[in-house]
Amino acid sequence: MTETLAGTDLTLEFENYRVELTGYCYRMLGSSFEAEDAVQETMLRAWKAADSFEGRSSLRSWLYRIATNVCFDSLTARQKRARPMDLGPCSGALDTLAAPTAESAWVEPSVDMRTLPGVADPAEVAIAKESVRLAFVATLQNLPPRQRAVLILREVLRWTAAEVAELLGTSVASVNSALQRARATMDTVAPTEAETYEPTDPTQRELLEKYLDAFTRYDIDTLVTLLREDATMCMPPYPMWLSGPDEVRAWMTGPGSQCEGSRVVPVSANGMPAFAQWRKTEDGTSYYPWAIHVLEVREGQIVGLNFFLDAGRLFPLYGLPYHPDAPTR
Repeated sequence: MTETLAGTDLTLEFENYRVELTGYCYRMLGSSFEAEDAVQETMLRAWKAADSFEGRSSLRSWLYRIATNVCFDSLTARQKRARPMDLGPCSGALDTLAAPTAESAWVEPSVDMRTLPGVADPAEVAIAKESVRLAFVATLQNLPPRQRAVLILREVLRWTAAEVAELLGTSVASVNSALQRARATMDTVAPTEAETYEPTDPTQRELLEKYLDAFTRYDIDTLVTLLREDATMCMPPYPMWLSGPDEVRAWMTGPGSQCEGSRVVPVSANGMPAFAQWRKTEDGTSYYPWAIHVLEVREGQIVGLNFFLDAGRLFPLYGLPYHPDAPTR
C-alpha cells in the first residue's frame, strides 16, 4: 500500500475520494466553502504524511481520519451554523428588514456534484440525498462534534462501530454510547420532513415546472397556490423568515417585487430541487446574480422556500456565469 502513495500517483489516489470527503465535511460543518477548505487541508496533511502511512488501515479510512480531525479543529472555536427558523419567531412580510448576519451563522447550500458521489445502489443514493438536506444538516449542527462524526459515519456512511472506534481512537462501547446520545438529540430536534429530488417523479416534475413558470412570469398568485399552508420562506444572510402563503405573497408583491423579470434556471443542491436566479439591473438592460433557491417539497407541494442571497460566492461554486446568457463554466 505504501508504494501506491509514492510518486506521481499520489494526487490521483487522493482525488478518488474528494467528492465523498467533501460530502462528509459538509455534513460536519454545514458550509460548502468550509467543506472545500477542509478537504484541501486534508489532502495537504495526507500528502505531507504519506511516507508515514503504513497500510494498517485502508487509504479511505486514513483520509477520513485526517478529515475528521480537520473538522474538529474547525469546529473548536466557532458558533454552530443554523437556519433562520432555528433562531427565533417568524417575521411579518412588511416588518423592517434586519441587517444581514455574517455568513458564518448560516447553514449554506451544497452542490450535489461536489458532495454526492455517483453510486449505483438506489438505496445508497436515497440515503446520501437525505443526509444533505438543509433541515437534516441544520439538525446535525446541534450535536457535539464527536457525536456528529459518529452519527454520520455510522448511519449515513454505514461504517461499523469497530471501524468508527478505530478512526476516533476510542472503544466500540464509547462509539455506541455516542450514537445513542446523538440519536436522542436528533429525535428531540427532528428535521422538517421533505422529499429529495427524483427527476423521474412526474409529480415533482410538474410542480417544479409550475414553480419555474410562475416565478419567471412573476405570477405570485399562481406561485402561492403551490405552497402548503405551513410553508416557510427564508433569505440568508437575513435573519427574517416568513410562515404561510399569505406572508410569502405579501413579501413577493411588496419588498421582493424587484425580482420581477428575473431569469431562473434549474441547478442541483442538497439533493433537492433548486434554481439559480439572475435579477434585472435597475435600468432593465441586463442581469446580475441574485440567489440560489432551494425548495423543500412534500406530497406535491412546496413546504420550504430557501433563497440564499450570497450569489457572489455561490454562483462560482455552482459553475454559474455572471450573466445568464454566458456559457456555464
